[in-house]
Amino acid sequence: MTQRPDDAPPGTGPARPDDLFAPPEPPGRGEAAGPGAGSGPQPSAAPVPVRDDAPDAGRTPAPPGVARAGHGTPGEPAGTVPAPAGPPGDGRRHGSTRPRRRVGAGVVTLAFLAGVVGGVAGDRLSDATDDGRPDDAALPTPVGGLASDADAAPSSRPAGSVATLAAEVLPSVVSLEVATGEGAATGSGFVLRDDGYLLTNEHVVAGAAGGDAGITVTFADGSEHRGEVVGRTSDYDLAVVKVDADGLEPLVLGDSDAVVVGDAVLAVGAPLGLDATVTTGIVSALHRPVQAGDGAGQTAFIDAIQTDAAINPGNSGGPLVNADGEVVGINSAIAQPPGSMTSTGSIGLGFAIPANQVRHTAEQLIETGRATYPVIGVLLDSSYTGEGVQVVTEAQQGQEPVTPGGPADLAGIRAGDVILAVDGRPVARTDELIVAIRARQPGDAVTLRVRSGEGERDVRVVLEERRSG
Repeated sequence: MTQRPDDAPPGTGPARPDDLFAPPEPPGRGEAAGPGAGSGPQPSAAPVPVRDDAPDAGRTPAPPGVARAGHGTPGEPAGTVPAPAGPPGDGRRHGSTRPRRRVGAGVVTLAFLAGVVGGVAGDRLSDATDDGRPDDAALPTPVGGLASDADAAPSSRPAGSVATLAAEVLPSVVSLEVATGEGAATGSGFVLRDDGYLLTNEHVVAGAAGGDAGITVTFADGSEHRGEVVGRTSDYDLAVVKVDADGLEPLVLGDSDAVVVGDAVLAVGAPLGLDATVTTGIVSALHRPVQAGDGAGQTAFIDAIQTDAAINPGNSGGPLVNADGEVVGINSAIAQPPGSMTSTGSIGLGFAIPANQVRHTAEQLIETGRATYPVIGVLLDSSYTGEGVQVVTEAQQGQEPVTPGGPADLAGIRAGDVILAVDGRPVARTDELIVAIRARQPGDAVTLRVRSGEGERDVRVVLEERRSG
C-alpha cells in the first residue's frame, strides 16, 4: 500500500506519489509497490472502464498499498511526537545511585590503613576536594582541539559529502502548514524561483485551495510568510505557491531522464512536522506506475522514481536531490504493507515525481494557473487479464471505446484491440499505460504496439491535450 509522505496534518492519510492510476488490477499482475500501484482482487465479470482522456479517468480511490507521504491527522498539533517513557525516579543515569561522599570516605579510610604508602596516596589526592572530586575535570579533547560552531561548518567537510550537500540544499527547503476546517495539515516544499515561487504537492495544499484557510510557509531561517496557491493540478499532484519575498535561493530542477538505479539521493523535508530533516538512500527503481488518491475522487498518475531514502508523512512536496544538489524528483508517496488500514512510516519504499515532468507542469501553473495532460482517446478494460492492455469491446455508459476523431481513432485503433507496448516499453496494466502516456507531453508522437485479432502492428499516435482539474 502506498501513502503520501506529505500532506501531513499531524497524523497520517492516504499517501500518493502523484495522483495516479485506474482501478485495482487483477491479482498476479504487476506489483503493489507504488502509490496506487498495488494489485488486489478484481471482479472478472463486466469490464471496468478506465478512460485515459476523460476527466474521471483514474478518478477512483487509490488501491490498497498507496498512501500519500504527507497527510497527517487533522486536529492534532503539527509535528507533535510523543516523548519516550523514561525510567522512574529523578532522571539520574542508571548506576548513579551510590553517594559520592561514601566513595571519598572509602579513599580516606584506605589511606589511613595503608600506613607506609599513605604519603604517596596523599600526594595523588592532593588535587582533589575532600569528597574526592577533582579540581579540574577536563576530559580528553579531539586532536586539534574543539571547534566553534562556525569552525565546524559543513564547508570543512569533503566536497560531495552528505553534510556539504545538505548545507547547500536546506536553505531552499520550506515547511508548509495548511489550516483547514478539520485541523491542520503539514507538508514540505522548496524554492522554485528567487521571486517567491515555491513548489509542493497538490495534496498538501488541497485543503486551502478554496481560499477559506491559510497557508503558512516557514523557511530554514525560521521566518514565516503567508502563502497563496497560484496553480495546482490533481492529475500530477503538483502545486505552485507564492510568497511575498525576493532574493530567495532556488534549487535547480535536474534531468530526471539521466537518473539510473543505484544513484545516491537525499530526501529533504519536514516529516512528522520535524523541519530541516535530511535522509539518504539510493534510487531503487525507475518508471514505477503509481496511482494515489485522496479519498475524494481525486487520483494522480505518476511515472515514479522509487527510493529507499526514508520518507514519512510530512515529506510530501520536498525535493529528492542527487549528488550534484539538483532536484531529480518531488517526494510524493510511500508504500504501506498490504492490508494495512492505517498509514505507517517509511518501510524503504518511497516514490517521487520525476523532475522533467515537474518542470513542464510547474511552468504551466505559473503562467496560466492550470496544467494539461496528454491522452490517446480510448476506454480501457481494467478487468482484462490477458497480455497487454485491452480497449473495451463495447460502449460503456454512453462512452465509445475509441473517441471518434481522437488520436487512437486516427491511428486505426479499434474496440477490442490490445496495446502491448509504448515506445518499446511493455505495458501489462491499465495504470502502466496511462502513466506511460502521462509522462509525455501533448503533441508528442508515440509508437504503440497493437494486437488486432492474431496480428500485431506498430502504430504512430500523436497525443492530444486535455486540461487538468
